[in-house]
Amino acid sequence: MAGAEDWPDQQPELDEDEAAYCRRWGAQHAGARELAALYSPGKRFQEWCCVVLCFSLIAHNLVHLLLLARWEHTPLVMLGVIAGALIADFLSGLVHWGADTWGSVELPIVGKAFIRPFREHHIDPTAITRHDFIETNGDNCLVTLLPLLNMAYKFRTQSPEALEQLYPWECFVFCLIIFGTFTNQIHKWSHTYFGLPRWVTLLQDWHIILPRKHHRIHHVSPHETYFCITTGWLNYPLEKIGFWRRLEDLIQGLTGEKPRADDMKWAQKGLGAPGHT
Repeated sequence: MAGAEDWPDQQPELDEDEAAYCRRWGAQHAGARELAALYSPGKRFQEWCCVVLCFSLIAHNLVHLLLLARWEHTPLVMLGVIAGALIADFLSGLVHWGADTWGSVELPIVGKAFIRPFREHHIDPTAITRHDFIETNGDNCLVTLLPLLNMAYKFRTQSPEALEQLYPWECFVFCLIIFGTFTNQIHKWSHTYFGLPRWVTLLQDWHIILPRKHHRIHHVSPHETYFCITTGWLNYPLEKIGFWRRLEDLIQGLTGEKPRADDMKWAQKGLGAPGHT
């Protein structure tokens, strides 16, 4: 059964004490409101620029890949698609784990721009479902701009013979970029329980992209497992070998920093007396 955080439009009538409790979580949580207010016009402008540039380059590179396609490339291209999805899933987990576990919203530049959305998401998991396409995908588009530019440069400067040799590799890179670019959109879909297109729910049901039930495991406090949010394929094996826990123990031993200390600080902002909002 999904929790109340997963069904934002179907809340039961609450008595006064229950209503006060709910105000301390979700969109009414004190920390969630403070974090949401840090989303600035400058950040919005950066996201718009990144989305426009990113999807222009995706279209440019896709056209060139289609023009260079040959049937004999098929086995290596299929292998590249699977490898790209796996690596994108691992990288999504690494970034997600790093931002959830370490750092602070008060850090210069990256704090408000990068770490803030992760803190907000744990307090108000459905906030992402209220974000539009630009806010959802802007940061991921920023990350994939450089590899997209590099690919576009190759298509403009390399000879046809060289591109023929590079084709399977470029397909792998393109697949990795596509999965990386859409990771947060996939993540948003995993929190969306109404109005999803049928093709999205089919991809979730077939576990080609992150399923909704699968991602709920991460949202059990203290949010210390199942960090991979592109396909989710690597969550179980990484959990079985204790990958994230061992990495946290190593970093804590070297630095003395406690995992998820900042995340817990923001979560506790709304946990005062029942009347506190």
